[in-house]
Amino acid sequence: QVQLVESGGGLVQAGGSLRLSCVVSGRTFHWYSMGWFRRAPGKEREFVAAITWSGSNTNSVDSVKGRFTISRDNAKNTVYLQMNSLKPEDTAVYYCAVGQYSSNQRDYNYWGQGTQVTVSS
Repeated sequence: QVQLVESGGGLVQAGGSLRLSCVVSGRTFHWYSMGWFRRAPGKEREFVAAITWSGSNTNSVDSVKGRFTISRDNAKNTVYLQMNSLKPEDTAVYYCAVGQYSSNQRDYNYWGQGTQVTVSS
């Protein structure tokens, strides 16, 4: 059974920072790509960022480029999302996922339960 557990969400003022973590258990973590997605209130879940198993390739949605950084520590079975210069429009539930290196949700097989990020103006 694969389990993904996110943490690090919370309430922060605009311009602030948060670092999300996602710990994966139950399978060989370092052979798989990882992604972060988010669902804002009243909106569909959308792609945020992805990273290959080696960490050598990353991709992110234009709206977070230059502000968010995805990284991973295979020794700890953990993927991170460093979020800087947060904006109110970043408010959402953030999910991590295991799968293929892709921005398409259908390419990910396992999902965490999500962590709430709220950015106040």
